[in-house]
Amino acid sequence: MKESSLTLYGIKNCDTVKKARKFLQTNGVACTFHDYRVDGLDALMLQRFIDKLGWEILLNTRGTTWRKLSETQRAAVTDADSARDLMLAHPAIIKRPLLCGADGSMLPGFSESAYTQFIQEQP
Repeated sequence: MKESSLTLYGIKNCDTVKKARKFLQTNGVACTFHDYRVDGLDALMLQRFIDKLGWEILLNTRGTTWRKLSETQRAAVTDADSARDLMLAHPAIIKRPLLCGADGSMLPGFSESAYTQFIQEQP
Protein backbone atom coordinates (compact mmCIF):
# COMPACT_ATOMS: atom_id res chain seq x y z
CA MET A 1 0.00 0.00 0.00
CA LYS A 2 1.08 3.54 -0.54
CA GLU A 3 1.45 6.30 2.00
CA SER A 4 -1.21 8.96 1.89
CA SER A 5 -2.43 11.98 3.76
CA LEU A 6 -5.27 10.50 5.78
CA THR A 7 -6.99 11.44 9.01
CA LEU A 8 -8.80 8.88 11.14
CA TYR A 9 -11.51 10.30 13.42
CA GLY A 10 -12.83 8.44 16.40
CA ILE A 11 -12.27 7.60 20.05
CA LYS A 12 -9.08 5.79 21.01
CA ASN A 13 -10.71 3.21 23.29
CA CYS A 14 -13.25 2.10 20.66
CA ASP A 15 -12.54 -1.48 19.54
CA THR A 16 -13.36 -0.75 15.90
CA VAL A 17 -11.07 2.30 15.92
CA LYS A 18 -8.31 0.11 17.38
CA LYS A 19 -8.78 -2.40 14.55
CA ALA A 20 -8.65 0.38 11.94
CA ARG A 21 -5.51 1.92 13.45
CA LYS A 22 -3.81 -1.47 13.62
CA PHE A 23 -4.73 -2.19 9.98
CA LEU A 24 -3.30 1.15 8.84
CA GLN A 25 -0.12 0.68 10.86
CA THR A 26 0.37 -2.93 9.73
CA ASN A 27 0.03 -1.83 6.12
CA GLY A 28 2.41 1.10 6.48
CA VAL A 29 -0.21 3.76 5.81
CA ALA A 30 0.58 7.16 7.28
CA CYS A 31 -2.41 8.52 9.16
CA THR A 32 -3.18 11.27 11.64
CA PHE A 33 -5.52 10.23 14.44
CA HIS A 34 -8.08 12.72 15.74
CA ASP A 35 -9.72 11.67 19.01
CA TYR A 36 -13.04 13.45 19.50
CA ARG A 37 -12.63 13.38 23.28
CA VAL A 38 -9.02 14.61 23.35
CA ASP A 39 -8.80 16.79 20.24
CA GLY A 40 -12.40 17.98 20.26
CA LEU A 41 -15.22 18.20 17.79
CA ASP A 42 -16.52 21.53 16.60
CA ALA A 43 -19.70 22.37 14.72
CA LEU A 44 -17.85 23.26 11.52
CA MET A 45 -16.03 19.92 11.37
CA LEU A 46 -19.20 17.97 12.09
CA GLN A 47 -21.12 19.96 9.47
CA ARG A 48 -18.49 18.99 6.86
CA PHE A 49 -19.07 15.33 7.76
CA ILE A 50 -22.86 15.74 7.58
CA ASP A 51 -22.68 17.60 4.25
CA LYS A 52 -20.57 14.84 2.74
CA LEU A 53 -22.20 11.71 4.22
CA GLY A 54 -25.59 12.71 5.62
CA TRP A 55 -26.53 12.71 9.28
CA GLU A 56 -28.26 9.32 9.06
CA ILE A 57 -24.96 7.58 8.24
CA LEU A 58 -23.04 9.41 10.96
CA LEU A 59 -25.50 8.84 13.78
CA ASN A 60 -24.75 5.50 15.43
CA THR A 61 -28.10 4.22 16.67
CA ARG A 62 -26.68 0.80 17.55
CA GLY A 63 -24.17 1.86 20.18
CA THR A 64 -24.23 2.19 23.94
CA THR A 65 -24.41 5.99 23.87
CA TRP A 66 -27.64 5.90 21.83
CA ARG A 67 -29.17 3.24 24.07
CA LYS A 68 -28.37 5.32 27.17
CA LEU A 69 -30.34 8.29 25.84
CA SER A 70 -33.91 8.78 27.02
CA GLU A 71 -36.72 7.94 24.64
CA THR A 72 -37.45 11.68 24.46
CA GLN A 73 -33.88 12.46 23.39
CA ARG A 74 -33.91 9.76 20.73
CA ALA A 75 -37.31 10.86 19.40
CA ALA A 76 -36.09 14.46 19.15
CA VAL A 77 -33.61 13.52 16.41
CA THR A 78 -35.64 14.19 13.28
CA ASP A 79 -33.32 16.11 10.95
CA ALA A 80 -29.73 17.20 10.34
CA ASP A 81 -29.90 20.07 12.85
CA SER A 82 -31.19 17.97 15.73
CA ALA A 83 -28.74 15.16 14.90
CA ARG A 84 -25.83 17.63 14.76
CA ASP A 85 -26.77 19.06 18.16
CA LEU A 86 -26.91 15.57 19.66
CA MET A 87 -23.58 14.53 18.09
CA LEU A 88 -21.90 17.71 19.36
CA ALA A 89 -23.20 17.00 22.86
CA HIS A 90 -22.28 13.30 22.67
CA PRO A 91 -19.37 12.73 20.23
CA ALA A 92 -19.30 9.03 21.12
CA ILE A 93 -22.59 8.68 19.26
CA ILE A 94 -20.88 9.35 15.91
CA LYS A 95 -20.26 6.24 13.83
CA ARG A 96 -16.60 5.43 14.03
CA PRO A 97 -14.04 5.31 12.80
CA LEU A 98 -14.31 7.91 10.06
CA LEU A 99 -11.43 7.83 7.58
CA CYS A 100 -10.92 11.05 5.61
CA GLY A 101 -8.68 11.65 2.63
CA ALA A 102 -6.92 14.92 1.83
CA ASP A 103 -9.25 15.29 -1.17
CA GLY A 104 -12.31 15.42 1.14
CA SER A 105 -13.39 11.83 0.54
CA MET A 106 -14.76 10.02 3.61
CA LEU A 107 -15.30 6.42 4.63
CA PRO A 108 -17.35 5.68 7.75
CA GLY A 109 -16.89 2.43 9.67
CA PHE A 110 -14.17 -0.14 9.13
CA SER A 111 -13.60 -3.14 6.92
CA GLU A 112 -10.24 -4.23 5.56
CA SER A 113 -11.49 -4.45 1.99
CA ALA A 114 -13.14 -1.01 2.07
CA TYR A 115 -10.01 0.54 3.61
CA THR A 116 -7.77 -1.10 1.01
CA GLN A 117 -9.89 0.27 -1.83
CA PHE A 118 -10.23 3.73 -0.23
CA ILE A 119 -6.46 4.03 0.28
CA GLN A 120 -5.69 2.89 -3.26
CA GLU A 121 -8.07 5.54 -4.65
CA GLN A 122 -6.33 8.38 -2.80
CA PRO A 123 -4.45 10.84 -5.00
